[in-house]
Amino acid sequence: MAVAARALWPSGRALSWRLGGRPAPGLPAQNPAGFAGSTGGPSPAVSTHKRSPQLLGAAALALGGALGVYYTARWHLRAQDLRAELPATQLSLSGRLQLTLYQYKTCPFCSKVRAFLDFHALPYEVVEVNPVRRAEIKFSSYRKVPILLAQEGDSLQQLNDSSVIISALKTYLVSGHPLEDIITYYPPMKAINDQGKEVTEFCNKYWLMLDEKEAQRLYGGKEARTEEMKWRQWADDWLVHLISPNVYRTPAEALASFDYIVREGKFGAMEGAVAKYLGAAAMYLISKRLKSRHHLQDDVRKDLYEAANKWVAAVGKDRPFMGGQRPNLADLAVYGVLRVMEGLEAFDDLMRHTRIQPWYLRVEKAIAEAPQ
Repeated sequence: MAVAARALWPSGRALSWRLGGRPAPGLPAQNPAGFAGSTGGPSPAVSTHKRSPQLLGAAALALGGALGVYYTARWHLRAQDLRAELPATQLSLSGRLQLTLYQYKTCPFCSKVRAFLDFHALPYEVVEVNPVRRAEIKFSSYRKVPILLAQEGDSLQQLNDSSVIISALKTYLVSGHPLEDIITYYPPMKAINDQGKEVTEFCNKYWLMLDEKEAQRLYGGKEARTEEMKWRQWADDWLVHLISPNVYRTPAEALASFDYIVREGKFGAMEGAVAKYLGAAAMYLISKRLKSRHHLQDDVRKDLYEAANKWVAAVGKDRPFMGGQRPNLADLAVYGVLRVMEGLEAFDDLMRHTRIQPWYLRVEKAIAEAPQ
């Protein structure tokens, strides 16, 4: 039941609530269950000492940028040799990969990855993971979703963490370098989170491994690259933590959320019944603790509305997307996180009481119109 609840929860580094020995639902989502947990969450700057989210975010982004420069320099030294080996046909690479995404449909981090894959017209198969047994990912020592298996010729790679998946695949599409080489530049490392638990973080997860010409072609300038990284991290470190407190805000909303989780997820009949009713009750109570943990206002809708309007202000009035005429990785991340609330009261309120709907519909249309 506890695991089932996780399905509608975003993933987040700092959350380690446990129900029945399993991570609780509704926590940040690359999590083992779904709605609001965190596996596409924070950067590697994690410690047992409490720091403000702003300082942690700034430190993490600075560390990621510094490491990104270092790894990009290493990558650039190899790029000349690699390019000599790459045929011109690799300019169109989507057909070279066979992708399998292991997910919970209602997980915000999984939704981020799907938004990226769909927008870039990358064909992929979906394996819905049972949140209780998780037998579908028993092959993996990494026990969170999303997990992406990528077959390129005879090479089979496992990519973990939503932001790593997105950064590695985007680097692959822009640079044409072998994916097995690219993923070595996003090494996992152990860290201690705010609850004193050992967690796996990924170095450099918001940085694309591009040389100067490739970066210039993609971004046009350093400011655009920095802006994209900043807001991708914001989606993981802040926006995702607003989902669970809002979708489980009242007993009625909690029950509706779990009805959605069970309907869209992979549950047995008995598992579904237990998850729907006991999970809803548990997550309603846990959402109150999450509200306190993340210092949300008594009316958590206000934080959700403020976040949406902050994002709209950052995009501005002079461009349809943060990426300009096309969504960039930050657009897709924010859209992917918010999309898991569709059909729920929190989503309807968000569209009605903020200025985000026009941008949201533009991203939805851009993804729908991506060439297949």
